[in-house]
Amino acid sequence: MSEKQNTLYVSSLAKGLKLLRAFDETATEMSLGDLSRRSGLDKSATQRLANTLHIEGMLDKDPVTKRFRPSHAWLEMAYAYFWSDPLVGLAMPKLIELSQLLGATVNLAELSGDHILYVCRLPNRSSQFSSTLVGRRLPALNTAAGRVMLSTRPKDERDHLVDTWTLRQFTPRTTLDREAVRASVDEAAQLGYATTQNQMILNQTGVSAPIIGPDGLAHASVHCSVSSHHWSHERILEELLPHVLEAAISIAPQSRGS
Repeated sequence: MSEKQNTLYVSSLAKGLKLLRAFDETATEMSLGDLSRRSGLDKSATQRLANTLHIEGMLDKDPVTKRFRPSHAWLEMAYAYFWSDPLVGLAMPKLIELSQLLGATVNLAELSGDHILYVCRLPNRSSQFSSTLVGRRLPALNTAAGRVMLSTRPKDERDHLVDTWTLRQFTPRTTLDREAVRASVDEAAQLGYATTQNQMILNQTGVSAPIIGPDGLAHASVHCSVSSHHWSHERILEELLPHVLEAAISIAPQSRGS
């Protein structure tokens, strides 16, 4: 059903949400003109919506520059989300244990369309700032977490998704060859885990194991990032992978019962 055919669709609310979605890590504070350009809304609508969102506490407005930025209300909404997602509470004790055991960055990733979303992040002391923040959204095909979740789908379905899902270049060595990505997903389907290297950050290796849901598919995964300088492939297989797999397996039965 299209938006126009849906009598419950509120276009003015949709425009307000479009304005909020204009903010990201590249645009954290914007003027009305900036908001209009990024959202695609005309300046008059942008002004009305931005000021309404400011009055309702969803946007802060600098009294001098008149520029808008996300307010603390966004954090309150994120807090509500964490309580609404039962997997977060189930996974957190195991993620903390895994992070302390390995001394590495450990994440809980969930599938969100053709992207993954990090909903829990336990960084180590050498983590970059971007690797410490929950809510980061990345193309699934670029990540070990996304590939291992995709690998639990039937072969014909995952082939179609490899052909159509977003791929984006993050480093000079990011894999953009879809056949290479397909081979990686197929390998993950056979092995039960996925690894990537140099995809998001140079000299970083990602290792991910699927959290299998009640439908037999993975909608979440345990993901670990380590330095390629300190962790060889052999060391990852011997010292890291068994713990990542055990964490994902131990979370899965609980999630099925939630």
